[in-house]
Amino acid sequence: MNSHTAIEPSVLYFGTPVVLLSTENEDGTFNLAPMSSAWALGRTVVLGLGREGQTARNLQARPDLVINLPAPDQWRAVERLAPLTGRTPVPPSKAAGCRFEPAKFAAAGLREEPSHLVRPPRAAECPLQLEARAERIRPDLSGDCVIVETTVLKVHAAHGLVVPGTQHIDPAAWSPLIYNFRHYFGLGPELGSSYRTETPRAATGRELSGHARRLVQ
Repeated sequence: MNSHTAIEPSVLYFGTPVVLLSTENEDGTFNLAPMSSAWALGRTVVLGLGREGQTARNLQARPDLVINLPAPDQWRAVERLAPLTGRTPVPPSKAAGCRFEPAKFAAAGLREEPSHLVRPPRAAECPLQLEARAERIRPDLSGDCVIVETTVLKVHAAHGLVVPGTQHIDPAAWSPLIYNFRHYFGLGPELGSSYRTETPRAATGRELSGHARRLVQ
């Protein structure tokens, strides 16, 4: 018996972290935009952005940015930004109901925090903030989006997320906001860890199941 059904979903957001990108506008003010097409490889974070949005336009001219990662309970701030654009007139590619808003931080209810190495500010309330620089921008195959390869220059983590005395994020303390087919979720309980983990187990204070212990041995 066939256990699968062939479908044609309108989107393929099959559970990806939400990030808020802060970039610099032409007049020296700052834009803040939500997106959920981001992945990391070493110190490189790759972003997928709409070609006509203000963020893509800003990065073409001013490559510095901050990749802010909100926590699950901040989903309402993200959603407040969802129908807004920093570009005027509003590009025709934007969804119906999208409107221009120049004061994005205020609209989201978030506070600008000065960055150390780049001009765009960090979103102070976000637990993880990555100062970065766009190194390469190219169109995707559809022509509707751009793929942006960024280099992370500095990482800021809320105190409670860091394993004391280390440079490690405690995965038991950090949960990203996940965009799952246009719905917001957090993480569930830990199931196990990769054999490559470097996070000290004692710092988490958790007991592993027998199966999980076999995975990390």
